[in-house]
Amino acid sequence: MNDPTEALVARLASVDSVVEVGVGNRPDVAAALAERGVDVTATDIYERPVPDGVSFVVDDVLDPDRSVYEGADVVFARNLPPELHRPLLAVARAVGAACWFTTLGGDQPAVAVEREQLPGGETLYRARDSKALE
Repeated sequence: MNDPTEALVARLASVDSVVEVGVGNRPDVAAALAERGVDVTATDIYERPVPDGVSFVVDDVLDPDRSVYEGADVVFARNLPPELHRPLLAVARAVGAACWFTTLGGDQPAVAVEREQLPGGETLYRARDSKALE
């Protein structure tokens, strides 16, 4: 498995429900998770088209609507900039979900994390003080 997207999907598919924050124009992870039977909600600050099987909600992680995240096993973001690491962790903590994310290039995490090197070279960061580090 050398495709970083496939490796992310395989890792995230180990849970029942995921909220992907900041889906943008790249719903490929959300779509693949939905195809594997994961309950997926995608958020962004702008209305975005998402594939069948993926719920979408306009939400800003800097001023989140907690109800969007409640019941999620993992709150996840891809290519998350450092200034959003703490807000992502805060919303995950507030609803008792794990906080997992990837960063862009050389960005380092701004919160305490466990690093998981995925096949294909992607590093998945799992916030240490969020639930479900397994």
